[in-house]
Amino acid sequence: MKRLFMIRHCSAEGQHKDSPLTKDGVKQAQVVAQFLQNYGYQLDRIISSPFLRAVESIKPYAERNKLSIEIDERLEERLLSEEPIDDWLEVLEESFSDKDFKLPGGESSNDASSRAGQLIDEIMADDSCENVGIVTHGNLLALLLNHYQADIGFSQWKGFTNPDMYLIQKTGGDYIVERIWSDDEPIVS
Repeated sequence: MKRLFMIRHCSAEGQHKDSPLTKDGVKQAQVVAQFLQNYGYQLDRIISSPFLRAVESIKPYAERNKLSIEIDERLEERLLSEEPIDDWLEVLEESFSDKDFKLPGGESSNDASSRAGQLIDEIMADDSCENVGIVTHGNLLALLLNHYQADIGFSQWKGFTNPDMYLIQKTGGDYIVERIWSDDEPIVS
């Protein structure tokens, strides 16, 4: 049975692609590693956004388990606009309502879903691995989860945490989406 562990990165210093994890984020990455270690399924493969905060979030688990982290640009966060946006939260909400909406130089929800969905389709067709960790960003995570559970959208995105984790698995003919991360995971001191 194929299992996708969809992981949102830990707390970071900013939104730039080279933004590192905060001190708390570094501790959270250790908690993520321990959580995955204890969850009951060994990851066969890890695929991450190239953004530093995503790679650093899964690195402790990868190192403990001697797994390489595959970088895939299709997991980058969605760009809403090339220009700064004052009302970015309203723009983001509109992009969830109208999946073709995009600002100049930006990417629509459908565009982002399509690029990341290509990767997910490739993973699902690959019989050489069963448990795959996918490390990405909140906006793209919501769009990917929406593909499997139609009621996941803007309001669910607003409730995501850093980090966060969902398990997608096929049971019978249906995909089940389950939030497996708990906000109560202890932070390593």
